Amino acid sequence: MNDDSRNKTPADIGFRLLGLLLIVLSFVSAWLIMDFQNFRQAPLDLPEAGIDLVVKPGSTLRKIARELQQRGIVRQPLYLVLLGRYLGHDARIKAGEYHLQPGLTPEALLQQLTEGKVVQHGLTLIEGENFGEMMQRVASDPVLEHRLPALDADTVMNAIGHPGEHPEGRFLPETYHFPRGTSDIEFLRRAYAAMEEFLQQNWPQRDKGLPLASPYEALILASIVEKETGLPEERPRIAGVFIRRLQKGMKLQTDPTVIYGMGDDYKGDIRFRDLRRDTPYNTYTRNGLPPTPIAMPGKGAIQAVLHPAPGKELYFVARGDGSHQFSATLKAHNRAVDRYQRKRKR
Repeated sequence: MNDDSRNKTPADIGFRLLGLLLIVLSFVSAWLIMDFQNFRQAPLDLPEAGIDLVVKPGSTLRKIARELQQRGIVRQPLYLVLLGRYLGHDARIKAGEYHLQPGLTPEALLQQLTEGKVVQHGLTLIEGENFGEMMQRVASDPVLEHRLPALDADTVMNAIGHPGEHPEGRFLPETYHFPRGTSDIEFLRRAYAAMEEFLQQNWPQRDKGLPLASPYEALILASIVEKETGLPEERPRIAGVFIRRLQKGMKLQTDPTVIYGMGDDYKGDIRFRDLRRDTPYNTYTRNGLPPTPIAMPGKGAIQAVLHPAPGKELYFVARGDGSHQFSATLKAHNRAVDRYQRKRKR
């Protein structure tokens, strides 16, 4: 052993060890910083189809990071938590369902979670369906939260804040997009409000001289046009027939209203005695409009009623191919009925 080693004091040895430790710590710190930066910029380990991530209300970033680690998406969950704190995102996470696409970086993931860019699901209400059919469609949707205690008219209208109103035709048929967690009540309120808004916007622009006293009467007639129309381009023409019949005091004499009034008694075929059986909806036995809509009319049918095609036709009969034969006189109409009914029978 040389003299230098023998002359070293414990303090000298401590300083040398401290220096060595500082060098090691600097290397480790540099490596950790580099590894953290690589994590921040590198895409997450997402499959080609991506994944869906459901963030429940009250979930912390730490909990989300652990779930992503368990699913093999994030290898360093602590890095994700630290990055969230560094960017100020950890306390701004929004609940919801997110779809994570391949190529997503941890920083982009945090941005998505804080901006609430959740998955939007869709449910379409179909033109011409009645209230019962619509409610079955809503009740069977797998994403909506089903909070309605029952599907009957009174329960539904009370739940959406319109007690006492008849529900038929009150909901605008179109495709609605919504995030997971939306309730059936919220969905129906939105569809109701959409119909109200459309009517209020378009009613003031209606043609002059229509025999309709209110937007609701326009909605009733539009529901009949919707059920009678096979071809969209015929809607204004069919609406024109009904408008002229109302102006002349003629009965509407339309089969869909009779069918609606029959309710569960309708078995797919309408007979002559059904046309003579009086109900509030039988437009063969009663003048004017039925008391309520008979289905959900779409925007096209409503616009057709507010802007019907001009002309003299008072009758139409189905040709059997989705189109109709229109006539201005009863004699011409009877010939058309004879022709196309005979054709269908053959």
